[in-house]
Amino acid sequence: MLGFDAKAARATWTAALVLVSLYLIYVVREVLLVVTIAVLFAYLLYPLVDLFDRRLPERMRAAALAMTYLVVLGLIGIFGSFIGSVVAEQATALAQKAPQFVSQMKQRASSPSGEPKTWKDQALGTLESTIEQHYSDIAAEVPKFGLQILSASGNLIYVILVPIISFFILKDGRSIRDKFIAQFDAGQDSVRDTLNDVHTLLLSYMRAQLFLCLATLGTFAIVLHSMGVPYAILLAAVAFPLEFIPLVGPLCAAAIIVSVSIFSGYPHVLWVASFLGLYRLFQDYVLSPHLMSAGVELHPLMVIVGVIAGGEIGGVAGSFLSVPVLALLRLLVHDLRKRLHSKPA
Repeated sequence: MLGFDAKAARATWTAALVLVSLYLIYVVREVLLVVTIAVLFAYLLYPLVDLFDRRLPERMRAAALAMTYLVVLGLIGIFGSFIGSVVAEQATALAQKAPQFVSQMKQRASSPSGEPKTWKDQALGTLESTIEQHYSDIAAEVPKFGLQILSASGNLIYVILVPIISFFILKDGRSIRDKFIAQFDAGQDSVRDTLNDVHTLLLSYMRAQLFLCLATLGTFAIVLHSMGVPYAILLAAVAFPLEFIPLVGPLCAAAIIVSVSIFSGYPHVLWVASFLGLYRLFQDYVLSPHLMSAGVELHPLMVIVGVIAGGEIGGVAGSFLSVPVLALLRLLVHDLRKRLHSKPA
């Protein structure tokens, strides 16, 4: 005679709810991505908001937020007035000289075979032959790339949405946290402690990322300009946002800097490559561990796997979010194990 197993029914319903939740998360993944970026942007502004909030009377959180946004916009305007014009001039000059670089590649490739070639000539010849071999593929992909740019332009609304969502997160984040904690009948102290740990982790991570990016911008601009590298300020400005993308961003920045140095005829490319390698070692093993808290530090293998997996799942945004997500998972597992061990037997 068939019977009803309540335990099996609960397990089945739990599995079904988990699957439905995962499906819903997949459906609204773009919205969740925007909200996640807005949360990280809010943590980037949080120290400045907190600084204004402590110096203003109570219940003037909105005024502190308005002052923060005005200061940030002012800093962006000042940065754009001093650096933006130089970056624009160098970008225009680089674009105008691009045909000249291509013609130099063709001349070097067509030079007599008996004439000795330097390692730069060999590298340029290899690059040109690779481009010629895959020219048809590149030509076929150009229209597709244009369509992707047009479709991506529709997502520019997210650039406006992220600061707006961050504003409300900063304004009402504390009340949202308190209401969330109140949903738990038991263990509210544990939930509050975990949320405080998450808050500290994200705050430390975004602060460290900002300092690392600013250090890269300043160091690259000064050193490359001192070395006489063409388009030094432009290359430093390109490396600045790429520093936010773990592992992949710095590699792309280094490849761009070395390529532009070679194509522009800079005679000391080896010194540029040596500087980039030494700076990466200094940042990864000295500066970054000093800025990152103990909860943010991850094993390099975990970072590599996480960045690759994040890129497969969410592209550039997935690579950017891979490290904070892994750090959060590490923190949650650590807190769970600590609470399990602290329970009396």
